[in-house]
Amino acid sequence: MKALKETHFNFPNQSNFYKGKVRDVYTIADQLMVMVVSDRISAFDVVLPEAIPFKGQVLNQIAAKFLAATQDIVPNWVLSVPDPMVTIGRICEPFKVEMVIRGYLAGHAWREYSAGKRSVCGVALPEGLKENDKLPQPIITPTTKASVGHDEDISKEDILAKGIVSITDYEKLEEYTYALYQRGTEIAAKSGLILVDTKYEFGSADGVIYLIDEIHTPDSSRYFYAEGYQERQDNNEPQKQLSKEFVRKWLIENGFQGKDGQLVPEMTPEIVNSISERYIELYEQIVGEAFIKADADAISSRIEANVLKALETL
Repeated sequence: MKALKETHFNFPNQSNFYKGKVRDVYTIADQLMVMVVSDRISAFDVVLPEAIPFKGQVLNQIAAKFLAATQDIVPNWVLSVPDPMVTIGRICEPFKVEMVIRGYLAGHAWREYSAGKRSVCGVALPEGLKENDKLPQPIITPTTKASVGHDEDISKEDILAKGIVSITDYEKLEEYTYALYQRGTEIAAKSGLILVDTKYEFGSADGVIYLIDEIHTPDSSRYFYAEGYQERQDNNEPQKQLSKEFVRKWLIENGFQGKDGQLVPEMTPEIVNSISERYIELYEQIVGEAFIKADADAISSRIEANVLKALETL
């Protein structure tokens, strides 16, 4: 199976290019942003050596669906989705924090809790919780947005004290985050899933706050299967989940957590294909329809043609 690991386009009026961990972002005339979601995969803030076939398509199409399903809550940056792996939208000035919201004690928050911490990002957690327990209410645990390296936990108090975001804007970001998580939870429930935790990124343009980047994808979110959730908790069994956490666990089991001196374990074709299948499984589970694989024979040519056609009309 072919995968899109990197791109090298030169679009008309292209004014900038930025290569992120997963996305290649082309700026057009300093007004539009062409975001190509590659098949690269990252974990522990490290881009892994092998790309995952169809991962970019999965992420882009799930994000497009959820951005459309939440635009009544908050406007978003999207203007066009001309290709299964591409979104074109307005340029926004990003807020320098990611709004992480958690309804359950899992992943990073559980790792902190199990190490003895009873506060995450300044939010107090009760005693007596175990991994994957539902929290008394959803909590927001922001991180600073690192352009290079690791994102860092930060409290609301520190964000305001350091002037990273104004109090007026931050309160709006909180309001949007809770509302988006509620909507995401409701949509997931219809598909037999639990939206465990997720993150949202926001930006501003002309004084308006927009939701930017992807939402509710397996890269930005963690899902459990609702059926059997409580039984598994009662029996101290691991939850059946659809998220990138299974990749992190595989890496941890093979001695990699992104720390200095650690080497990424070999990503065999079997491992790569299993990750691809898991991403497709999540797509079909949450979107509720069969995943249709885009033509992978000439991915770059297809993307270029679709973007050029879309730019003529924007």
